[in-house]
Amino acid sequence: MTTAVTDPEALLLALFDRAVEVADPMRSLAAHLPPRPPGRVVVVGAGKASARMAEAVEAAWGRCEGLVITRYGYARPCRGIEIVEAAHPVPDRVGLEATARMLDLCRSLQAGDFVLALISGGASALLVAPAEGISLAEKQAVNAALLASGAPIDRMNTVRKHLSRVKGGQLAAAAFPARMLALMISDVPGDDPAFIGSGPTIGDATTPADARAVLARWQVAVPASVSGALAQPPGVIPPGDPRLSLVENVIYAAPAQSLAAAAELGRAAGCEVRLLGDALEGEAREVAAAQAAQVLALQATRAPGDPPLLLLSGGELTVTRRGDGTGGPNAEFCLALALALDGAPGIHALACDTDGVDGAAEVAGAIIGPDTLLRAGAAGIDPALALAQNDAHSFFAAIGAQVVTGPTLTNVNDFRAILIQ
Repeated sequence: MTTAVTDPEALLLALFDRAVEVADPMRSLAAHLPPRPPGRVVVVGAGKASARMAEAVEAAWGRCEGLVITRYGYARPCRGIEIVEAAHPVPDRVGLEATARMLDLCRSLQAGDFVLALISGGASALLVAPAEGISLAEKQAVNAALLASGAPIDRMNTVRKHLSRVKGGQLAAAAFPARMLALMISDVPGDDPAFIGSGPTIGDATTPADARAVLARWQVAVPASVSGALAQPPGVIPPGDPRLSLVENVIYAAPAQSLAAAAELGRAAGCEVRLLGDALEGEAREVAAAQAAQVLALQATRAPGDPPLLLLSGGELTVTRRGDGTGGPNAEFCLALALALDGAPGIHALACDTDGVDGAAEVAGAIIGPDTLLRAGAAGIDPALALAQNDAHSFFAAIGAQVVTGPTLTNVNDFRAILIQ
C-alpha cells in the first residue's frame, strides 16, 4: 500500500512552526537560569530574540534592572528591563545611543555585582559602537556592503568586531569586575559563540589583518577611516584576558534542537527523515542546485509503498547581490530549487528563516511544489529573470507562496524541508 502525505504544504508549515516553537525563550530559557543572585543584578542584551529572552528572565526572577536592544517590532513587555528597538540589519542612531548607555551601565558595576547578558542573532547590527574615527554613516555603508557581498556570517562578523568598541569581548570587559553569565541562542553554523552577535562576551583571537583579508576576498570597498582603523592594534579582547575570567558563556538553544523537533514531527506524520546537517553554508542558488540533484536521484530510488522521504537542513546560506530585486537567501533557495526541479512531480519544499525575516524583508521565506513554475507562467512571471535579479520575494508574492510569520521572537537560523513522495 502506497503511503502519502495528503497536504504536503500543511506538513511543511507545521514542521517550521515546530522548529520555531522549541526555540521560543519563554519555553526554553528558564531551565538554564540559576537562582537569582543576591545583590545588584543587571540584565543587558541584544538580538532579535533578546526582548523575548528578557521577558522570560523577568517571568522567572521578577522585576530586573537592565537594558536590551532588539529589532524594530520585536519588543516585549518587561517590568524593569528597558527594551529599545533599533534598526537591523543596517544599524541606526537609536542603536548607537542605546549601546553607549549599555556600556555605561556595565561600567557602573562593581565586584560582587552580577550581570546577565542575553545574546541572539541580530546583535551584530543592534550593538553599535564604531571604532575610533569611524562615523555611524561609514559603519552603515560597510555593513550594507558586507551584506551584499555574499560573505559567510562568520567572515562578516570578523570585520564587524574590528570596527567596534563593544564586540569581540568588549561588552564583557566593560562589566569587569562583576560576574557575568551570558545566555545565547545560536544562529551561526557550527554554533561558535565567538560569532553569535559578533561575540560581545567572548574573547577573540582574530586580527585586523583577518578583517582586511575578508574585505579583499569579497571585494568590499571601504572608506579611508575604516582602512585606518584596521591598520591599528586590535581592540577586541584576546582569549585569556583577566577581564573575561568572571564570564560564563552558555549556548542554550541551537539549530540542531529545532531540526530534531521537526524530525520527530515528520516521523509522527509517517515520513522517513534524513538530516542533511544543521550548519550548511554557501550561495543559496548553488546549494539549491546541489540539493535538487540529490532529491531527483533519491526520488528515482523510491519504490511503491515506500513512506514519504523528508530531508531537513539548517545553517545560513548567502546571496551575492547581482540584481536590484527584493529577496533573501531562503526565498532565493526556493526559487533556484523550483527551477532546478522543473516541475518534477511529488516534490514540495519550504525554506524560511526562523526569526521571520529573510534578508531585509518582513517575510520568513517561501514554499514550492510541482506547480510553482506553472503558476508563475499563468501570472506572466519569468522565474529565471527573477532569480537573475535577486527578486525572489516579489516572485513568491505574485504567486501567493510566501511564508509570512511576523516576529517569531527567536532566531536559530535557516530551516529547510524537502518532502519527496
